Amino acid sequence: MVTLLGRADRPVRAALLAGLTATGLAVAALAVAPPGHAAPGTSCTGSTVHGSAVQDGSTWRAYRGSRELWSGSDMLTAINTAIGGLDAGRTSKQRVVVNGSGTMSANARITLPSYTTLESCGTIHVTGSGSGNVAGVYMRGATDIEVARLYLTGTPVYGIFARNVDNLRLREIDMRLSGGGIGVRIDNLGDTSRYARNISIDRAYVSGAGSHAVETYGVDGLTVGTVTARNVGESGLLLNATINASVGTVDAQDAGSGTGYAAFRIANRAGRVGSSYPTNITVGTVKASGGGRGVFCVSESGGLRINRVEISRTGNNPVLIENCTNVTLAATSGTVVGGDVRLAARSTMPANRDIAIRNLALSGGARVVENPCTVNLTIANVTGGSIVRC
Repeated sequence: MVTLLGRADRPVRAALLAGLTATGLAVAALAVAPPGHAAPGTSCTGSTVHGSAVQDGSTWRAYRGSRELWSGSDMLTAINTAIGGLDAGRTSKQRVVVNGSGTMSANARITLPSYTTLESCGTIHVTGSGSGNVAGVYMRGATDIEVARLYLTGTPVYGIFARNVDNLRLREIDMRLSGGGIGVRIDNLGDTSRYARNISIDRAYVSGAGSHAVETYGVDGLTVGTVTARNVGESGLLLNATINASVGTVDAQDAGSGTGYAAFRIANRAGRVGSSYPTNITVGTVKASGGGRGVFCVSESGGLRINRVEISRTGNNPVLIENCTNVTLAATSGTVVGGDVRLAARSTMPANRDIAIRNLALSGGARVVENPCTVNLTIANVTGGSIVRC
C-alpha cells in the first residue's frame, strides 16, 4: 500500500482521526475509502527515475516516466514491464525504481538488460523453490548494470545471478534469507574464453542462505567494500578463478558450520595470472567466528595478501593453505583462537610455495602446523602458541 503520510506526519494523522471521532464521523469509513491513483515512482536514493513499478493497494502499476504502461496484481510483471519500457538501444544507464513490497516465485526472475539500474525501495520476498539459473535479479551477456538497492527475503535459488556481465555495480544489497541457494553469484560460465570484467560490490549483507553469501567464478577486476555473512551454509566470500581483486572486509559468523568452507575462500587457480602468481588479490580484514574455517586457499590459487585476521571458535582449521603459491597471512596483524593454522598439500598438485605467516597472536591452543614441507616458508612474529614444522 502506498503510504500517504510520512513518519513526520503521523501526529497530524492521529489528530485528524481523533477529531473525526469527536465530531461523530465514522473513522471506519475513512479507512475503506478508495485509494488515490498512485503517482509514478520516486527514488529512495535521490536519483533520477526513468521507469517505475508502484504499489497502489493491491494493484501494481508500471510506468515509463509519468505514462502508465500496465496495471494488475503481480509485482514481478510490473517490474519487468517497467524495465522493458526503457529506451531501446540506450547507451547509458536508465533507472527503474520499485516503490512497494511484494512477492515473487523462486522459479521466476527480474531480468536486467544492459545499461539498466534497479533500485528497490521496499522488500521483495521470494517464495517456493526453483531450479536452474533463476534468481531474484538476473542478468546475462550484458554490460553496464547497477543494482543500487535491494532488500530480498525468502528462498531464492540465487538472490542475484550475473553471467558474463561486464561493468556491474552492486551498491546496497541486503538479503535475509530462509534457505535457498546462493546470495550473489557472478561468473563467466556462459563463455569461459573471457573473464567477466569490472565488478564492484559496495556492501552486501547475507544471512540464512543455504550456500555461499557471495561467490565469483572467472572474474577479472573485482572491488568489494564489505561482505557480511551470518549463518550461511557455506562460504562468506568465495573467489574462484578470479584475479585482480581488492576486498575491504569479510565479516562472517557461523559461515559453513560443519563443512570445509570458510568465511573467506579462494579456489580453482584464483590469483593465477598466466602461469605465475603476482600479488593481485588483497584483503583488508577477515573476521570469522564460529562456522567452518576462517581462511582457506586451495587448488593452485594464490597471489593473496590478507592484512588482518580475527578468527575464533571455528569448527575446522581456522586457516588452511593447501597447494597455493605466494600467500601472506596477517601482513599487519592477526589473532587466532583455537585450532591449527595448517599448511597442507594434495599430491596431485604442486606443493605450497612462497608462503608467509606473520604477526599472529595465537591463543586457546592454536598452532601453526606445516605438513608436508612448504617451499620457501616464512614464519615471523607469531606468538602465544606452538609451531610444528615438517
